[in-house]
Amino acid sequence: MNAILLPTSEGGYRSYRPNPDPLPPLTCGPARSRTFYAAAHVVADPRAACAEAGTEVDWEATSAFRHRLWAQGLGVAEAMDTAQRGTGLDWPGAAELIRRSAAEARAVGGRIVCGAGTDQLTAAGTYSISEVIAAYEEQLAHSEACGASVVLMASRALARAARGPEDYLEVYGELLRQSAGPVVLHWLGPMFDPELAGYWGHDDPDEATEVFLKIIAEYPGKVDGIKVSLLDADREMGIRRRLPAGVRCYTGDDHHYPELIGGDGERASDALLGIFDPIAPVAARAARALDRGDPVAFRALLDPTVTLARHLFSVPTRHYKTGVVLLAWLAGFQEHFTMLGGHQSARSLPHLATAYELADRLGLFPDPELAQARMRQLFSVYGVAS
Repeated sequence: MNAILLPTSEGGYRSYRPNPDPLPPLTCGPARSRTFYAAAHVVADPRAACAEAGTEVDWEATSAFRHRLWAQGLGVAEAMDTAQRGTGLDWPGAAELIRRSAAEARAVGGRIVCGAGTDQLTAAGTYSISEVIAAYEEQLAHSEACGASVVLMASRALARAARGPEDYLEVYGELLRQSAGPVVLHWLGPMFDPELAGYWGHDDPDEATEVFLKIIAEYPGKVDGIKVSLLDADREMGIRRRLPAGVRCYTGDDHHYPELIGGDGERASDALLGIFDPIAPVAARAARALDRGDPVAFRALLDPTVTLARHLFSVPTRHYKTGVVLLAWLAGFQEHFTMLGGHQSARSLPHLATAYELADRLGLFPDPELAQARMRQLFSVYGVAS
């Protein structure tokens, strides 16, 4: 293959020759040693994705991507942040996504868990605790009625309404009393969403930890686990050591996931990760290595993906979705690079060029020539030579 010129952030170019040896296709069953969920993106309908009103999703392409994850043995974490919850995907769209994906999961025996939050409440509104509970109840009931397990997503409305930790205890206690099955709690740090600063009623993460540990202790059997998205490996390891037996720690740390999933010899994290969307072929192979009892092969596979992950999740971290969707387009999993709300413009061209190079080095593009051609197409839109 011919080399391609990639624009740099310094205003110049670098020459890159694409990897001619992509990873071969893989079909396998679910991992046995850990639970692996990929937080999957949605494919927008490019004809209407930037419209101010309504949510325009390409349902066929979105479903096909989830089937690809299930075929590789990964579970799907549906309607999470990676699916642009609160940044293009509104609650009616998320409800339809959950309904469709839960039905597809049942049809193929795929593992699925769905996000329940409060995003039907407007971002500018001020709400009471009872209104926050009611919003959560609606989404919890919908997901369970669709036959899906639930992640109780961190709520911007709750973060605004709460006067202190007692309000978090009230909200989560009420939801856990109602839930039909064990749920996953979600601690999403402010690096992902600045509006969630001070979640659990404390700015101090040690004090915040005590609040959700109290919730878990007060409702035995109602919490499957907690998803920790703080990008702090030491803190996550400290949290999982304190979890009661049978309660999982799902890493949401897209910077340190190999070591957290690999474990410390006593405890290990399961995974619910946005980075598993673009690196699914590698994550599936790494899961198989763990199942074989080969932690060295697991790290040899997964460690090289961290450079890409840290690049995609670089500051401002909330824009990681742009790189995720770019890579899906380059891989041929969708026919365009368009996102709900026009968020394809959230990252610079040099950032996207580096994402392409790092993903290509990992062999993530089934057709490297197609990926290169699409990068050239993107460059031409920006008026950049390649």
